[in-house]
Order: sequence, then C-alpha cells, then structure tokens
Amino acid sequence: MEFKDYYAVLGVEYSASDDEIKKAFRRLARKHHPDISKAADAQVRMQELNEAYEVLRDKEKRAAYDRVGQGARSGQPFEPPPGWDSGFEFSGGPGSFGAGHSDFFEALFGAARRAGGGARGQDHHAKIVVPLEDCFHGATREITLHSPELDAQGQVALRERTLQVGIPKGIRAGQQLRVAGQGSPGLGGGTRGDLYLEIEFAPHPRWRVEGRDLYVTLRVAPWEAALGADVPLATPDGSVEIKVPAGSQAGRQLRLRGRGLPSGPPGDMYAVLEVVLPPAADDKARAAYRRLAEDLAFDPRVTAGAPT
Repeated sequence: MEFKDYYAVLGVEYSASDDEIKKAFRRLARKHHPDISKAADAQVRMQELNEAYEVLRDKEKRAAYDRVGQGARSGQPFEPPPGWDSGFEFSGGPGSFGAGHSDFFEALFGAARRAGGGARGQDHHAKIVVPLEDCFHGATREITLHSPELDAQGQVALRERTLQVGIPKGIRAGQQLRVAGQGSPGLGGGTRGDLYLEIEFAPHPRWRVEGRDLYVTLRVAPWEAALGADVPLATPDGSVEIKVPAGSQAGRQLRLRGRGLPSGPPGDMYAVLEVVLPPAADDKARAAYRRLAEDLAFDPRVTAGAPT
C-alpha cells in the first residue's frame, strides 16, 4: 500500500489553514469534476480530491493523519504502526461526498472498527414546530429537514429528507425527542449518531402556553359578569362548564385545576374574563342602554367614592 500525501493532492502546504484547504478544494473541484472535465481520469481525480478534503477539513482526522504520516513519503510503501490512533476521538463518518475510499484511507480510519467496533457517528439537532394539541393527544408527524452539505464544486447545498416522528402525549416546549440512528454515519462501520428534535409549539389562535399552564380568553356578557353565571368553555380535552362569580370584572382569572398541559403533575388552565358589551345597533338597544344609565346612575370614572 502506498502512502497518500493529501496535502500534495490539494496543492497546499502542511501548515495550510482551514480556509486555504477549502479554497484549494473548491478550485480543483471546479476543474476536475466529471461533469466539467473531459479527461479520462476525471472520476478518479475527483475521488482523490474528495478523500483528501474529507481528511484535512476534519480536525480529528487531520491531526491523526499528520501524526501517522510523519516521515512518510508519497508513493512509498506504507503501513500504519500498531496503536497509532490511540487517544483520538473521531466525529462524523466517511463518505460525505458519496465517493469511494482508497485502501490507504481504510487502513487509517477503518482501524477504529477493527480495534473496537467502530466510532459512533455525530448526533444531529433540529427544531420542529408542532400543534399544541399534540401535547394533549400525541401524534405521528411527517417532518422535513434540510441539512447543509458541501457538493463536488465546493458549494454549500441543502439536502432534504422526510421522517415520520412520533410525538408523545405530554411533550413540552423545549423538550428534545431522540430519534435513534438518524445522525451521521459511524466511522469504520460504527453505529450512526442520533437525531435530537427540539419541540416548539405553533402559535394557537385560542390558547396561550406559559410553562405547564394554559391561558384562554373567556368572553362574557355584562349581566353574566355582574350576576354570575355558568358558561361553557372549550378546552383541548373537550368543553367544560365554568362558574363566573357574581361581580366579576374584566381581566379576572378563573382557575381550572389540572386542565393545563398534561405532565406530572398537570398544569392548570386560566380563563381570563373579557366583558363584551352588546352593540347599540337599533332603537330598542339604545333605549335599553338609556334606561340602564338612568336606573343605575353609575360613573365608571369614580373609584372608592373619589374621582379619578
């Protein structure tokens, strides 16, 4: 097996920065990509570039390659010494660009599999937005994720994939769902990483979430607020009847214990009263308002007997 000088493949110095390595790869990829180059060895050349860039752009792989390659010369017979990779933790996995790998690459980065079953792939993280109702009933959702990848031209492109994800009852905003095996591929035959999905609730037209509690606006008529009444209230678990105490004012919060988000223990629901006035849209309604004004002699701008 011959030693491969990845720095020479990309035409950069051993001290090249990450940015210099990236620029060199992009420049050479634009020249040698099989869709552009008519050369007979374009495919092979592109695979060499992909392999060199995969190693040198990854800080763990590059450090391991630099250590094992000390004193080696390109094109000369080479075998990695026993235990050369001890102390290195490799993240991610090979094959980022869909190209095959040389025997040299496998001799180095396949050693993890032979020595200890392969290095586990990196975990991925994403945020997804789900309906609030999923917290109460659970659901299976189809989600679409986009992940940036570097294409053969060295340009960032978005890869799209669709997954079916189970949303368990009682999920909370900010919690993370673990989807096993949906992260990066493992190294040298190691297991794939996992995908962690952070949950966010979509804004709801009726309910507002604060921690484990739910808030909802309850619209009542003036006589219901003044005299008291039992009125219906829709909740995520169905309609209930709530008692509005006599003398209630707008903004009063009525608590329904245990009607918030399901958890251990469940949260509460707070119905915030909004007093809605009937419109004075006709003569009959206007006459009723005039009689009310005369009978009650009520001044809303007087508080506790003193002008405001």
